[in-house]
Amino acid sequence: MTEATQGGQPGSGDRPTILCTNDDGIHALGLKTLVDIAGRLGDVRVVAPDREQSATSHSLTVHRPLRATRTPEGFHVIDGTPTDCVLIGINQLLDAPPDFVLSGVNHGPNMGEDVLYSGTVAAAMEGTILGIPAIAISYSSRAADRIPGYAGVLTQLVGALIGRGPFPEETFFNVNLPDIPAEEVKGVRVTTLGRRVYSDSLTRREDPSGREYYWIGGGVSSWTGREDSDFRAVQAGYVSVTPLHLDLTNYRLISEVRTWMLGG
Repeated sequence: MTEATQGGQPGSGDRPTILCTNDDGIHALGLKTLVDIAGRLGDVRVVAPDREQSATSHSLTVHRPLRATRTPEGFHVIDGTPTDCVLIGINQLLDAPPDFVLSGVNHGPNMGEDVLYSGTVAAAMEGTILGIPAIAISYSSRAADRIPGYAGVLTQLVGALIGRGPFPEETFFNVNLPDIPAEEVKGVRVTTLGRRVYSDSLTRREDPSGREYYWIGGGVSSWTGREDSDFRAVQAGYVSVTPLHLDLTNYRLISEVRTWMLGG
């Protein structure tokens, strides 16, 4: 690891300080690749969960104490969610706030409605809430062996994004990589969120004791969306970059809903 991974020290010179986290846990290949990328661009700090925290969304751990440990490389490890990691890292573990938060590289896609469930995206969102520019990065397959090959592509892309200076207010970026070798990528497309519908993703069964249980996951999914949707770009072999905003208000309906509330 680079000298940037020692954690807890302010950035040196003109190099930005970059906080790396994820939702696949401290030992994930995607995080190792992210640290490599961030080390090419700045001074790296790592605060990550001690185990997989996929689909934890923006949850905070509030019903038990959280504990932080250190790895031999100087990484901070939290027994909580990705949101916990960013919150505690920025407010307690680092000597100074980072200049950027990078989350990923997730072992699996985070497109469409995934952004509402994803711990990877939630970590970037928490950084944004705390005033730190953030990027979430995911690879569109759970077979993670191709992720290290994307180090060059991501160094160029992330470098271009953070090189523009402060991000627009309350905005962060969601990046998805196609499930192809990096050398086959056709380019980068700026995208919107698609829509995904799941079928047969909830299973009801009985355990050996005859007690009923439910298992969420699996099934079949189908996608819909505009021509510039994230899933269309990824399926076509492009890297998808979607700007996301914290404000979920549907402003187009404000005036109309006011007439509902006021009786027309």
